Amino acid sequence: MKVAVVILNYNTRDYLKQFLPGLVASCEGLDAGVYVADNASTDGSVELMKEHFPEVPLIGLEQNYGFTGGYNRALAQIEADYYVLINSDIEVPKDWLRPLVEWMDSHPDCGACGPKLLSYAQRDTFEYAGAAGGLIDRYGYPFCRGRIMQKVEKDEGQYNQPASVLWCSGACLMVRASVWKALGGLDERFFAHMEEIDLCWRMQLRGWTVNVVPASYVYHIGGGTLPNESPFKLRLNFRNNLLLLENNLPSTLQSRFRTRVRIFQRMCLDGLSALVYLFTGRWESFRSVVQAHREYRRLRRPGELLRGARQPDGLYDGWIVPIGLFGKK
Repeated sequence: MKVAVVILNYNTRDYLKQFLPGLVASCEGLDAGVYVADNASTDGSVELMKEHFPEVPLIGLEQNYGFTGGYNRALAQIEADYYVLINSDIEVPKDWLRPLVEWMDSHPDCGACGPKLLSYAQRDTFEYAGAAGGLIDRYGYPFCRGRIMQKVEKDEGQYNQPASVLWCSGACLMVRASVWKALGGLDERFFAHMEEIDLCWRMQLRGWTVNVVPASYVYHIGGGTLPNESPFKLRLNFRNNLLLLENNLPSTLQSRFRTRVRIFQRMCLDGLSALVYLFTGRWESFRSVVQAHREYRRLRRPGELLRGARQPDGLYDGWIVPIGLFGKK
């Protein structure tokens, strides 16, 4: 099989029922197959698959390994040239897959690519999670072409040309299987959130490119597993931001000392965020930041220093937060 399209499911039975038929139909006539890997769901997802989609291979995992561990275990059981990681809450047009395959076939230096992500609810608007390809600022704050913080643009064709970016969203991401295996897949310390940024950044440091291919587009609901206001999700985001920098800044900055300074600066900014949460009565959010830093210290390990590593595309040397808040550099 050339392309394996793999949904990692955790308690999203209704999304499977709604969107899986269209996904399967979109792969007909292509050398592609759809798989569902289940992270020990308890909502009847497995029973739904067996009853309504017996033709779709089901990979059952014995516990919830998160996005990282779930995909690592699922893809280890699948042989294909390209893997597509795709969320269960995505609606795909009929011909969404072909442009991604053609791009990978014609660009052998591309390690991963992704489509434009549009909002399922507002279909002329980019979706928060990945929009038209992702970038990151000097302190590790991710943002997108088409989305800065909570400000999301309408899709008016302004990003309709293929582009090199730092990352594409794991909500829908095509990865060259050989690169996935060479890098060891996703870093399981992340569990979920920002693991795809880490993977794409590691790819670029080792010479691969990451591209958004806007001829392909999908519609994403977002927040299918963890809602945005979840303290657990907030903790993962703060913790994983620091792990992301720890993994990749040494090779990017070509210096361990500069890496430590940059991470210290980011931790100070996190402290300011925690104080805002505290003084506005958002106690759970405040605790999430404190716990995130505690977990980072426990999980951290010095990132590899690759002298002469390829310097990634999609790095913004400024701070994106003032632009997102005030529209000013």
